[in-house]
Amino acid sequence: MARKGAPAKGRKDRIRGREEREPFAAPVDSGRAELLPDRERPDGWTLLLDGAPQSHVDLGDPAHLSFAYQRRLGHIIDLAAPPLQPLHVLHLGGGAFTLARYTAATRPRSTQQIVEIDAALVRLVRERLPLDPQARVRVRSVDAREGLAKLPDGWADLVVADVFSGARTPAHLTSAEFLTDVRRVLKPSGQYAANLADGPPLAHLRGQVATAAAVFPELALAADPVVWRGRRFGNAVLLASALPLPVAEFTRRVASDPHPGRVEHGRALTDFTGGAAVVTDAAAKPSPAPPPSVFEDL
Repeated sequence: MARKGAPAKGRKDRIRGREEREPFAAPVDSGRAELLPDRERPDGWTLLLDGAPQSHVDLGDPAHLSFAYQRRLGHIIDLAAPPLQPLHVLHLGGGAFTLARYTAATRPRSTQQIVEIDAALVRLVRERLPLDPQARVRVRSVDAREGLAKLPDGWADLVVADVFSGARTPAHLTSAEFLTDVRRVLKPSGQYAANLADGPPLAHLRGQVATAAAVFPELALAADPVVWRGRRFGNAVLLASALPLPVAEFTRRVASDPHPGRVEHGRALTDFTGGAAVVTDAAAKPSPAPPPSVFEDL
C-alpha cells in the first residue's frame, strides 16, 4: 500500500516511465552520449556517441537485437554451445551492454566480463539502462588490451570485440599481437567474434581477415551484399576459432535475417584478402572513419 500523502505506486511508475522516455544527453569520457527512445518499442533505447549509433537495447526484451551486426553476433552466441548452456564471455567494448544482456537472457548463469574504458559511459548506462541484478556481469573500466591481459589462459568460451573510439576501431586492437592474446584467453574450443567496419576499397577489412588468419586457422566473415561488393561503408562480423566453425548454420541464420547478409569462409575468404599484409603493432592504424552519410538518416 502506498504511503499516505505519496502517489500510488502505479501512478508513480507511470510518471517515472514518461520521464525516462525523454531523450537524454550527457558528456562522457569519449565525447557526448545520447539516449534516444525507440518509438516502436516501449522499452527500447538507442545509444549514440558523438552522433554515431553505438548500441540498441530493449530493457523489456533483452533478447531483441535491433542492429544487423548485433543480430549476427547474437547468432554466434547462440551457436557457441548447446542451447541454455552457460558460457564464459569476455566483451571488449561495452556500449549499452547489449550483447551481455542478450547472453544473460538466453544463457542464464553465464559468467561475463565487460571491458569498457569509458568510465563515465559505464556509469550512465548503469543508471539509465540498469542491468538485470541476476545477471552475472562484471564491468571493468580499463583499456581493452589491458583488461584482456589480466585474464588467465583458457578462461573464455567466447571473446566479443566491439570497440570504437570516434566511430573507429583503435589501432592497437587491429594487430596480430592483440589477436594472439585473444587466443591465449580462449579455451581450446573457444571462439573470437569482432565487429569490423570498412568501406570501399575494403583495404582495412582485407587486412583484418589476413591478420586473423595468421592467428586462427578457421575463419568466417558475414556482411551485407553491398558491403561485400564494395559499394558502401558498413559493418562486417568476423568469426574465428582454432576448431571448425558452424559455418552452415551461421550462413543460414545470416541469410534469413530481416536484412539478409552473406557469409564467406575457406578459399573464398582467402581470395578476398587479395594478399593483404598481416597487421602488426608497429604498423597498425585505426579503422577508416565512416562518411557522414552513414548516419544522416538516423
